[in-house]
Amino acid sequence: QVQLQESGPGLVKPSQTLSLTCTVSGGSITTNSYYWSWIRQPPGKRLEWIGYINSRGSTYYSPSLKSRTSISRDTSKNQFTMQLSSVTPEDTAVYYCAVSGSDYVFEQLSGYDYWGQGTQVTVSS
Repeated sequence: QVQLQESGPGLVKPSQTLSLTCTVSGGSITTNSYYWSWIRQPPGKRLEWIGYINSRGSTYYSPSLKSRTSISRDTSKNQFTMQLSSVTPEDTAVYYCAVSGSDYVFEQLSGYDYWGQGTQVTVSS
């Protein structure tokens, strides 16, 4: 069974760059036709998809976050990383990594094949 674990700072100052890493076990991030996503849920709001990196290493981002987001991977460590620049308090959220065999953007985490437990990120000075 595939397991995903998010890691990164719990507190980030405004204007800084947030960097989160997802470590994958039980499966390879290079396995054909899988999409490795970052998703977040701000307090009291709906799930928001941020972007993905697919098994070939191609990326695709939410239009609303594209200018501030970068997703990369380290195949030797079976990890993929998201960087979100110029953060503001509105970026405060629980951040999840997830995987799906489809590039469809699901409204619920349960739509994905597997997902991590999530990590709380607070943007505050």
